[in-house]
Amino acid sequence: MADRRLQVFYTVAKLLSFTKAADTLHMTQPAVTFQIRQLEDHFNTRLFDRTHNRVSLTEAGQIAYQFSERIFELYTELDNAIKELTGDISGALTVGASTTIAEYMLPALLGTFKAEHPDVNLRLRVSNTEGIVSMVENNIIDLGVVEAPVANKNLVVEICREDELVAVVQPGHPLADQSSVAAKTFFSYPFICREEGSGTREVIMEYLDEQGLDRNSLNECLELGRSESIKGAVEAGMGVSILSRTSLAKEIELGRLKAVPLDPPLCRPFSFVRQRQKFRLRAMEELLNFARHYCEEHAEDGQPKN
Repeated sequence: MADRRLQVFYTVAKLLSFTKAADTLHMTQPAVTFQIRQLEDHFNTRLFDRTHNRVSLTEAGQIAYQFSERIFELYTELDNAIKELTGDISGALTVGASTTIAEYMLPALLGTFKAEHPDVNLRLRVSNTEGIVSMVENNIIDLGVVEAPVANKNLVVEICREDELVAVVQPGHPLADQSSVAAKTFFSYPFICREEGSGTREVIMEYLDEQGLDRNSLNECLELGRSESIKGAVEAGMGVSILSRTSLAKEIELGRLKAVPLDPPLCRPFSFVRQRQKFRLRAMEELLNFARHYCEEHAEDGQPKN
């Protein structure tokens, strides 16, 4: 419903980048520039300053940004009011998730939700926790699901379930048949870690601190960007690692890897992250309620509770 020029302006103003706005809106950068020029011609003034490869709002741009934000809130309120009256649940939602959640938790959740609400178009963006939080902050995604604490107090963070992280070793490893392994013993082995910005890595480093172990003395032999890559490296005998128990069901069943609980145990929350918006699409409310119920009904291994 909203004026396309105003939508483009609002996105550029929010991100302060023509390139990022073009990517978010699935437009070319020249098309974004054309829409902004049309709006500037309409107001007969510049809305952005472009100096030294940086974009900033002019005084007029600041005013236009404040009003456009209010206009879009009103559009959303109108849309919600009509859909509430008619019972319609439709629209497009973009969900972002950190890697472990996107690979092992969300497919079943979103698939079931889509089956119940076929008129809702879902998109999934995958990044590490740091990237997902940034997307929520910049309104690139509607809802984020992450696996590490979120520092931004301006975002709404809601824990959806607990996830256990376990030691992962080859079946023939000296620790493979242990009922549990102490942190000091485990971290003496060559360790395969996730990349900087990963929620899993952050949780592991905090665990090291809690156990009084120097993170700089970690015997790190590899740094990899995906759980699947880490599992392959452990299976190949390149080292040990720590992964979500949720991600290991197939390999444990096939006897390719062994999961050993840490002593003391290491758990982390999976959390929903979203903007503090007064008005949200009805589809967003339905997805949140569905996801809350899904997490309550499923245990840590992803199976329904008894």
